[in-house]
Amino acid sequence: LFERKSLKRTHDMFVSDQAKPVAIDEQSHKLKIGAKMKADYSQVLHMPVLKEINAPEVDVFAFIFILCVLGEEAEYLITGTHAYPSGPGVALTADTKLHRNPSDAGVQTVALALPPSQARQEASRTAASVAEIHRHYGGERSHAGTMALLDGGGTRNALTRRGPTMPKPQWHPPWKLFRVISGHLGWVRCLAVEPGNQWFVTGSADRTIKIWDLASGKLKLSLTGHISTVRGVAVSTRSPYLFSCGEDKQVKCWDLEYNKVIRHYHGHLSAVYDIDLHPTIDVLVTCSRDASARVWDIRTKANVHTLTGHTNTVATVRCQAAEPQVITGSHDSTIRLWDLIAGKTRATLTNHKKSVRTVVLHPRQYTFASGSADNIKQWMFPDGNFIQNLSGHNAIINTLAVNSDGVLVSGADNGTIHMWDWRTGYNFQRIHAAVQPGSLDSESGIFSCVFDHSESRLITAEADKTIKVYKEDDTATEDSHPVNWKPEILKRKRF
Repeated sequence: LFERKSLKRTHDMFVSDQAKPVAIDEQSHKLKIGAKMKADYSQVLHMPVLKEINAPEVDVFAFIFILCVLGEEAEYLITGTHAYPSGPGVALTADTKLHRNPSDAGVQTVALALPPSQARQEASRTAASVAEIHRHYGGERSHAGTMALLDGGGTRNALTRRGPTMPKPQWHPPWKLFRVISGHLGWVRCLAVEPGNQWFVTGSADRTIKIWDLASGKLKLSLTGHISTVRGVAVSTRSPYLFSCGEDKQVKCWDLEYNKVIRHYHGHLSAVYDIDLHPTIDVLVTCSRDASARVWDIRTKANVHTLTGHTNTVATVRCQAAEPQVITGSHDSTIRLWDLIAGKTRATLTNHKKSVRTVVLHPRQYTFASGSADNIKQWMFPDGNFIQNLSGHNAIINTLAVNSDGVLVSGADNGTIHMWDWRTGYNFQRIHAAVQPGSLDSESGIFSCVFDHSESRLITAEADKTIKVYKEDDTATEDSHPVNWKPEILKRKRF
């Protein structure tokens, strides 16, 4: 008895077939099919039917499915008025009764054969429909949205949807080598031009600092005191002082009236790689192989801040009056924007994949650029928003310089100099000057470059122990040196 009751319960449980579909409500089904046709197949609803059938029971959804899957292979009867019959009332033969989907070329041919006004209307309506069919339903997918139509006047109306294109760059005259200055006995590592634009200063691996006359290129003065390579020099705009730093961990302040060291700034634990002066307050910022940057009070020699956060050598530092007031680039492939008052990081830019060896600030815009072995990147202050990549200088970028005219110069470890248009990132000139006679070809690196204050001269410090001065070619015109530019679709990485 118990087993019978159990069997009955089991039978009652499974007596209703749960897998059986629910009966279709005809009215709901029609609404669904109507919405489906309007949403997904509105582009082909105007086309003729497969055959003239008035049976109401034909499944319209099935017809649409067949039409869209078969695409151009679907054959159908011509019904009503059509452009292909030779005239009204002419009987259709077996050959002319069947018709395939017109190709793009066929549509344009028909459009050309029509009167101008009608051609514009018919061609735009019919051709666009065919293009939509191809795009959605497996036809010529490569032509998606890229059909050009000809109207009766012969003009070309491009319906092409293009990506953003690079704007035409500003024309800049080419630069040429003007003077080669010799005198150092080692690699020339750093450069600075004094505010009056009368002379410039260089630091070298021969442990000396030399001051040169800018107009004639003659040596004016040599300063000795460092016991290792001089890696950075800076001339104050607020006092007659010259600052220098080197691989001997020393930061020195030279009084140019007496040509003597008057201050030392002690604190770095390893080689000091770069130095910069704040433009409006009396502070000095240095960066070092000890992975820190230090802010010094020029007068008291006090270490105001130690900017820590980088995990490898800090190779470059720049200061500006606006926020962020200090920018550093490091071999840990990051750039840090610093809050000078708090002595803390304001933002960290991690887009570079290789060591960041140089940073340059635009003299007029609120932007800056950074150089690395992967590429050159442009950024927007104050938060370091990325602007664009300047790719093509496939070498280790040691130095960057930019002038008010929008000429960005990059100098690399292999001795090449590239000139760029700042706004568009167009590389308009490449220079590889010959090394000094007696030097090895491998000694052709560019360690530093800077524009003078007139921005008519570009000075480079090089590995062949020379200083090279470049100037613009005054005889060049836009006709003699045209911009070899094509409006290519941008393919820059946006990171």
